Amino acid sequence: MTDAARWFAPAGDKHAVEEGDRLSPRFDADGLVTAVAVDAGDGAVLMLAHMNAQALALTIETGLAHYYSRSRRRLWKKGEESGHLQKVVELRIDCDQDAVLMRVEMAGSGAACHTGHRSCFFRSVPLGAPPTPELKLAVNDVGRLFDPQQVYGTPDKTDTPRF
Repeated sequence: MTDAARWFAPAGDKHAVEEGDRLSPRFDADGLVTAVAVDAGDGAVLMLAHMNAQALALTIETGLAHYYSRSRRRLWKKGEESGHLQKVVELRIDCDQDAVLMRVEMAGSGAACHTGHRSCFFRSVPLGAPPTPELKLAVNDVGRLFDPQQVYGTPDKTDTPRF
């Protein structure tokens, strides 16, 4: 029995998945669904990560965002090291139940990104130019809200893949 079979309704037919009233997530071949966290106040996209069945079940049960780290191959509660917990205000699932959208309230400094920025999407890619190695990203926020070295105790955690 898989975790999904223990916690969620079986997938059923296409109509049941797309229009039904039962949560029956469609996990990918690695057992994951995509999870997007947005600020409950202003709707800003804070981060994109992944959840396995256990992370999704814990998120629903506790009201705090839990994820599955592909790079570390383990479950983690957002903010377990930094204190930047995500309180889930609303959890939605998309039409074919392979992605979730969470409206969250951030604890701590308000930063969702391990680099110290409010959002993991703090840079933009210029459009209209051909992609080249020289293409420069533009920072589109106010900068870091916390120092990753002080929070995580490592020289530079920004080069460590988190998801």
